[in-house]
Amino acid sequence: MRHLTESFALGALRRGRPVEQFLGPVGGPGRPGIRYVEVRPAGSRFEIFLHTLEDAGHETFLDLYEFPPLDPDGEEEDFGLLLATHEDPLTALAAAEEVTGAGRGRWVNAGLVHDEYHDYVRAGRPADSAPHGDPWPVPPVPPVWP
Repeated sequence: MRHLTESFALGALRRGRPVEQFLGPVGGPGRPGIRYVEVRPAGSRFEIFLHTLEDAGHETFLDLYEFPPLDPDGEEEDFGLLLATHEDPLTALAAAEEVTGAGRGRWVNAGLVHDEYHDYVRAGRPADSAPHGDPWPVPPVPPVWP
């Protein structure tokens, strides 16, 4: 099972391990991109990063960590855009979900976001719904950047 239950996601964060979630496509036909969100332990706090990347992958190149930012001149740097920092892992997960539209049952351990992207590529890069059938997450409200 690839996706983490809430208790396993919280356990990973408490052990100092990030969790991630693939959020699907962004951009347009002229400049296709993808998004994923990461909750990363940082000392005694938990940081939420949004990664918006150029969709530069294919069947044999799936390493999202190597993809360039979708907007190379934007605020997002190579490590993502810091959305928020929280002291509690559950609060950080909830905030990441609220701001990005991520789903509680779709978190994966660090590195497995590549497998999520691979499913997306193999499914033909569907624009409306994820390969598992659910619609792509949409932020419920426009995010407020720090």
